[in-house]
Amino acid sequence: MRRNILFLCLLFTSLVSCAQSTESLKKAMQQLYEANYLMDFEAIAQLSYPKMVDQMGKAVFLEKTEQFYENETYRLRYQLQSVPFQFGPITKIGTRSFCVVTVRIPKRYFFEASLTAEIAAEKKTWLQQINQTKDVTFEPNRNSFNVKMIATFVAVYDENTNGNWRFFNFDFPEQQTAFEILFDQSITTQLKL
Repeated sequence: MRRNILFLCLLFTSLVSCAQSTESLKKAMQQLYEANYLMDFEAIAQLSYPKMVDQMGKAVFLEKTEQFYENETYRLRYQLQSVPFQFGPITKIGTRSFCVVTVRIPKRYFFEASLTAEIAAEKKTWLQQINQTKDVTFEPNRNSFNVKMIATFVAVYDENTNGNWRFFNFDFPEQQTAFEILFDQSITTQLKL
């Protein structure tokens, strides 16, 4: 009898812990998306995986993030303030927990220089490649492209995240490379990335 009560207590504790972990993951993911929507680069840095930010250097991380959104060629904006996220299973590997989160994000690229039909066709091909989508539409009146793509984020919970979920945004090639450097190939394989 005592054994059954102990088993039930352990089961209840693990279920509550898992539910809290899932809720904190969802909350952190929403905060990261909102930070990207608002272009709050400091918040993006705080919600990103700390060792990755340290490896790049915070100033370089902030500069690269800002250049991703605004540079002399274009301005990038997320079009919706909130979107539904698709959370994969939380996968525990050793002492770390991971979760792959995908989201369909509509973005708009506003180009600074007026685009001719020929240059617009080149930019469309380029945007299809970097966003890994065919859903790219040029809007000549706005000198912009509407891009609908699926973004992939990897959430990590480990000894480096101070009891919080922190993220890699695979839209940024530098962050995907940092993930591959910081975690071995077996993790990438287990997460099916």
